[in-house]
Amino acid sequence: MRNNRNKPREQQSRRGSQNRPVPAADSFLDEMKNDITAFFEINSKESFSQSDVLENFDVIDRKTKLLTHGLLGELVDDGQLTRHPDGTYQYNENDQTTEGTVDHVNPRFAFVGSGDRDTDMYVSTDDLNGAIDGDKVKVARLSGSSNSGGFSRGSQTRSRRIEGKVVSIVERGRSELVGRISTWPNYGQVIPDSKKIYEEIYIPKDKLGEAKDGDKVIVRLTRFPDGRHRPEGEVISVLGQAGQNNTEMHAILAEFGLPVLFPDAVEKESQGISEKILKKEINKRRDMRGITTFTIDPEDAKDFDDALSIQMLDNGNYEIGVHIADVTHYIVPGTALEDEAFKRGTSVYLVDRVVPMLPEKLSNNLCSLRPNEDKLTFSAVFEITPDAKIKKEWFGRTVIHSDRRFAYEEAQDVVDRGQGDYLAELRILNDLAFKFRDERFRHGAINFETVEVKFKLDENGVPLSVYPKERKDAHKLIEEFMLLANKRVAEFIHGLSRGEHPNVMVYRVHDSPDFEKLKTFATFAGRFGYKLKVDNEKELSKSFNTMMESLEGQPEQNALQQLAIRTMAKARYSTEDIGHFGLSFRRYSHFTSPIRRYPDMMAHRLLQHYLDGGKSVDKEEYEAKCKHSSDRERVAVEAERASIKYKQVEFMNRMDRDQEFKGIITGVTDFGLFVEITETSAEGLVRMTDLGDDFYDFDKENYRLIGKRNKKIFAFGDAVTVKVKEANLARRSLDLWLVDDKGALKTPLKSRLTRRENTDGESRSQRRSGSSSGSRPKAEKPGKERRRR
Repeated sequence: MRNNRNKPREQQSRRGSQNRPVPAADSFLDEMKNDITAFFEINSKESFSQSDVLENFDVIDRKTKLLTHGLLGELVDDGQLTRHPDGTYQYNENDQTTEGTVDHVNPRFAFVGSGDRDTDMYVSTDDLNGAIDGDKVKVARLSGSSNSGGFSRGSQTRSRRIEGKVVSIVERGRSELVGRISTWPNYGQVIPDSKKIYEEIYIPKDKLGEAKDGDKVIVRLTRFPDGRHRPEGEVISVLGQAGQNNTEMHAILAEFGLPVLFPDAVEKESQGISEKILKKEINKRRDMRGITTFTIDPEDAKDFDDALSIQMLDNGNYEIGVHIADVTHYIVPGTALEDEAFKRGTSVYLVDRVVPMLPEKLSNNLCSLRPNEDKLTFSAVFEITPDAKIKKEWFGRTVIHSDRRFAYEEAQDVVDRGQGDYLAELRILNDLAFKFRDERFRHGAINFETVEVKFKLDENGVPLSVYPKERKDAHKLIEEFMLLANKRVAEFIHGLSRGEHPNVMVYRVHDSPDFEKLKTFATFAGRFGYKLKVDNEKELSKSFNTMMESLEGQPEQNALQQLAIRTMAKARYSTEDIGHFGLSFRRYSHFTSPIRRYPDMMAHRLLQHYLDGGKSVDKEEYEAKCKHSSDRERVAVEAERASIKYKQVEFMNRMDRDQEFKGIITGVTDFGLFVEITETSAEGLVRMTDLGDDFYDFDKENYRLIGKRNKKIFAFGDAVTVKVKEANLARRSLDLWLVDDKGALKTPLKSRLTRRENTDGESRSQRRSGSSSGSRPKAEKPGKERRRR
């Protein structure tokens, strides 16, 4: 479709095509549609007849005229154009299209928006218009849809949501995917690792590279799905054989776009930094090397970015210093180190490795507050009374000398046994920490502690055991003093403000919850006998904490805790001073972990800037950095969860298939029950089709399944017994059998006799049906397209 560039008026598309090669047949319609859309968007203030459009693009042949007419009708249906009564068309600037990101949560549908499930639009997979998970799109609201929502997985139905349709793709979220490849003589197919990509990627023979059957690979998409064709790609990297620990961890990093190595320029820059601390640098700082100082960290930690110092004052008070690695002394703006730290935003902690924000020389050496070495720090020093009242505070750059490195367990053992290094100091700090903690809860802080799991791995990374991470008083001791420093730094910078506008600062913010969500959750929790008062915000925290204490040790503890957290807003970084609801702090920053968090580096720089008398900085610049940091944190958390999920599934895959496990139902859907295994916290799915003793109806209002004949009920929070049916490493998913009171499997005999094990991949038919069991697929002819479901 040729755009006439000789027209005197400006009624032309942004995407001229005179010098373009003729597009392939399968993309020609998309090219035409994009050109027409761009033409109307540029000339959005005017309306045009079909003849005007044909003239503008010099369309003269009958076939192309018919195609143009059809495309104009599609654009009207999509909401991009409005057809006026006189037959002319105009770009719909006031249409009901909004921009958002695709979250393809289910093979049947996606949510599009900002990530808030209650306001995001529901979009059927058939209406994604070629968009895939992570794409930024324009979506038009369809008439007749409403807005509502619930808690239960799968309970968001089309009738209860704002329903929409993708009308255009603004920006592709990803062009590379990770997956397991199956190869045939003339082509290959990759099943993506991402649980939100539901189609295999076709790889032509000449694009297979060195990939072998069963390899984990990174593929670059060369053609995206469009409703008529499946995605195609080319192999750009082979990670190794699927199922090997190193391969799978690298696959997770690649899946989330996380780096493995630092660029050469960054490593070179870090190696060029001197390890010697000059005397003139020490003279600029408060020298605290003579005060008792130690670190308390996890046993396997290598980077120690915080230390505590303590000394008794003559007036009976304590001087306690919270000392943080002075990373910004070594990393300055305009360097490759700075650019890479900002790009990464955070360190990433997988089950068996750390992907650091800073190169090892900095993270584990120069900046790490290792014992028996002088170190440059940024400190918050407090004079505190025995009853935990702050009398004085000081902030600035210091030099320290750590006398001892404690693991959490060592510090706890000293306090518990009443003997060991620095017993008196640890007891004082522990006592103050308890008082600070009590004070926080009195002022409305909410206890959001949840169960975390750890793994014991062998030398090959194979999980030998999984156990809950235990939080002892030593953990809480460090936590309280870090919270104190973060809070007081934020308050201090605000107090230095001059004029009517406060100083710009990087805050860690947590907004108040949506009380409609809380009411829904309170009703739900009430079914388990827990009372939650949500009508009064002042009473909410006390009520929440009472419920959390009551949950301790109960089978439904983890499920309800996770559900409670999902009712809350997500914490993020911002220059907006809105406070931290969960901690009940008026102002709160992140200052205490600059080795692993870029926002802490920003906080250090801003603190020094204001200490030096500097004026407030550009708010928009720092807000953009805050958003980037929040985005990087989200990606890191998702990667960390993926590695935990993989190891949980790998561990369960090693279990005897006849072994029974206690579990609790954590989700109820129209396709089955999600069950969390109590022993390992691994979650798996009991599929509706495997409940063979009856036909079950999904009661979405009450989060339960009800048997049609036997009236048996499976509800959220019920205790059940399960066995492992399938452990699918490729998809990091578990399928479970439900076991009755007598140890019998609740599944038809035929299913038990014909099921086959599958731990590395799935067939195309499984992916389409949602199943995760079966044998290897038959070869599909390269030219044959699958029918859309």
